[in-house]
Amino acid sequence: MAKEKTFKLGELFCGPGGLALGATNSKVSKNGTVYKIAHSWASDNNLDSCNTFRRNIAKDLPGSVIYKDVNKLKIKNLPQIDAFTYGFPCNDYSVVGERKGIKGVFGPLYTYGVSVLKELKPKFFVAENVGGIVSADDGKSFRKILSELENCGNGYGLTVHRYKAEEYGVPQMRHRIIIVGIDKKLNLKFKVPAPTSFNNPKSAREAIETPPIPKNVANNELTKQSKTVIERLKHIKPWENAWTAKLPEHLKLNVKSAKLSQIYRRIHPDKPSYTITGSGGGGTHGYHWKEPRALTNRERARLQTFPDSFVFEGSKESVRKQIGMAVPPLLSKIIFEAVLKTFSGTSYKNVPANFNLTI
Repeated sequence: MAKEKTFKLGELFCGPGGLALGATNSKVSKNGTVYKIAHSWASDNNLDSCNTFRRNIAKDLPGSVIYKDVNKLKIKNLPQIDAFTYGFPCNDYSVVGERKGIKGVFGPLYTYGVSVLKELKPKFFVAENVGGIVSADDGKSFRKILSELENCGNGYGLTVHRYKAEEYGVPQMRHRIIIVGIDKKLNLKFKVPAPTSFNNPKSAREAIETPPIPKNVANNELTKQSKTVIERLKHIKPWENAWTAKLPEHLKLNVKSAKLSQIYRRIHPDKPSYTITGSGGGGTHGYHWKEPRALTNRERARLQTFPDSFVFEGSKESVRKQIGMAVPPLLSKIIFEAVLKTFSGTSYKNVPANFNLTI
């Protein structure tokens, strides 16, 4: 009978569970021992996200999902863990936002993860944020964050990499900075797993249509589009948006501020989708390449690699935000399996990290 080495996982800003789903689905076998990750506790300040996480990840441990503002969370009282993950809120580092870095409302939230690492000293952690974090505030914010992560707990050896999700089988061009830290006392070095679909990315059509989405699946309601939006979309070709399409004068948008590229942008059937987001109002919901409509939440979830069996809780708009803010479970699984391979001494194809910590 195989032995099991299970790492207990804690998570802040857990959202609906993209990181956790990938982590708990990861598994590595080496010399008769199975290495895996099990949910221990998770926290978020969004009730619908907590309900979604509870339903899909922590069905047997509903009390382990803590609905609370992180500044009211008593970190000292949290159960001991071996692994920690957090995608700390990225609003102040996003290219779309004002990029205030650490000085913004959301920027300082990374410090709560540092507090968890100081207090619980897990063997490893995985932290995720938008690519814009590297250059926000001329890079000063990111340097400060890396320094604090490296020097907390027993000290962590860091590997920082900007992952392109479409190179790892995710049917979406989603680029994120992911930091993997391993306790320096363990003398282990995490290496970036090599892309799995570098020359053969999965297309949006393949993700949405193969297999077809079941008729009675959850979270698949259509958005009621106005006649104007329908007419506008009929003039927009796949991959075009409201600014690049040749629109009749009466269908053009009267916008003088920033012209975001995803406004009424249609996804291309033969390419990975552009980034699915959770923020923004009308015109930012992702649009079908053929039908003049916004994507359904289930279509968005497929572009994020959530299985159809994963049911999101809350209103249609709440679900859209949960999906857009999540980490694709497939990318998460690949990274966590690489961590397990590192701990088990299993070799795997890897590439050099594209962020040099010595710069």
